[in-house]
Amino acid sequence: MGGCAGSRRRLLDSEGEETAPEPRPRLLDRQGALWKNAMGFWLLGLCNNFSYVVMLSAAHDILSHQRASGNQSHVDPDPAPTTHNSSSRFDCNSVSTAAVLLADILPTLVIKLLAPLGLHLLPYSPRVLVSGICSAGSFILVAFSHSVGTSLCGVVLASISSGLGEVTFLSLTAFYPRAVISWWSSGTGGAGLLGALSYLGLTQAGLSPQHTLLSMLGIPALLLASYFFLLTSPEPQDPGGEEEAETSARQPLINSEAPEAKPDSSSNLSLQERWNVFKVWMVFELLFFRNTSLTHAQQYRWYQMLYQAGVFVSRSSLRCCRIRFTWVLALLQVASPALPLFPP
Repeated sequence: MGGCAGSRRRLLDSEGEETAPEPRPRLLDRQGALWKNAMGFWLLGLCNNFSYVVMLSAAHDILSHQRASGNQSHVDPDPAPTTHNSSSRFDCNSVSTAAVLLADILPTLVIKLLAPLGLHLLPYSPRVLVSGICSAGSFILVAFSHSVGTSLCGVVLASISSGLGEVTFLSLTAFYPRAVISWWSSGTGGAGLLGALSYLGLTQAGLSPQHTLLSMLGIPALLLASYFFLLTSPEPQDPGGEEEAETSARQPLINSEAPEAKPDSSSNLSLQERWNVFKVWMVFELLFFRNTSLTHAQQYRWYQMLYQAGVFVSRSSLRCCRIRFTWVLALLQVASPALPLFPP
């Protein structure tokens, strides 16, 4: 009996050893799906913000209307600047680049404000298709435009694409592991760096702004491919994450009270004088340096590239460090345009 029991135990042990490796392929499949989703959301963040960044980088060229005539395939991307206003020492376009900034931001803001009213009724796939089509249309419209108004319409299309895509993809992250949020954030930062750097590099290499924009039509295609072919089907999530998020949301953002304003800190300027200061500050589209090897347009592109490099670093550092009370930073960013109205 002991021999039978021993042989039976050895048989069971051998069967257990044979069946133990079975969960391993499932683990590998799960890890593969995790990496596919992470890369998918990184590419979605990159492609979603790419057209938005490129329009900002091309703002000076859009308003300067520096385009090739006819079928010319090569033009000087930085011709000698023309004096738009002989009575002013500032080299500015007749329409400030702030117009491109507004056209690139306002439609996105409107979409984010109206999205909670019914955007969830539209399925994800049609929303992604509209976002990709608007992104491609923005590049084509700005590239072949012959007026500033038409170019601004193309910038509006880029803003619609970015705003609709951001609302769509951020809501889509609720069906995936929370790690995809950091990958999405890094992708949006990468869009700033790669978008500004690609536009700067191609124009510095001698490619015209028109052909530079047309060469970026592969980005909307990459957006659609990342969504339809790279992302895996979402799985049900652990409700523990929702409870943890709800608990964190109930915590107070800040415990200390705001300091009282000093009675002697008010300015003596009248409201009309503050408005005059604000208007003058909004007119100047760019601070640039004279007597350098870089032209006005080149300085603008380099500034955009360096700025977007900082954005990429900040948005890719979610796993390295977390800053509490980020609403303070958001408030400062929103309030900064109005600072000239309240001088010290």
